[in-house]
Amino acid sequence: MNDPVIILTTASSNKEAEIIGSKLVENKLAACVNIIPNVKSIYRWKGKINKDSEYLLIIKTVKRVEKEVFENIRKLHSYDTPEMISIPVTGGEKNYLNWLSKSVT
Repeated sequence: MNDPVIILTTASSNKEAEIIGSKLVENKLAACVNIIPNVKSIYRWKGKINKDSEYLLIIKTVKRVEKEVFENIRKLHSYDTPEMISIPVTGGEKNYLNWLSKSVT
C-alpha cells in the first residue's frame, strides 16, 4: 500500500494553507489535504514565547513522496522553519488506503 503517512504543517493564513494544499493535490503529492482554521499555537521562537492563530494542514500521502512534499512546503511557505512532521499510518479502511495510494504518483 505504499506506506501511507500523515504529514502535519501549519500556515499563517488561510490563503497560504490553500496554496500549499492545492499544489500538493494538483501535483499528485497528496491524495487529500484538510485545513483546520483557528488553531492556537504556543511556541518558543528566538528565545521568546509566542501565541498565534494558525491553520493546521493534515496531508494524506505516502512515504515515498515525503521528501518532495517537504520540499514543496518549504518552497511555498512563509515561515523560516515550517513545521513538517510525518506520522506513519498503521491501520485504516482498505478501500480508503487503496484510494490514497492510487491518488499519489
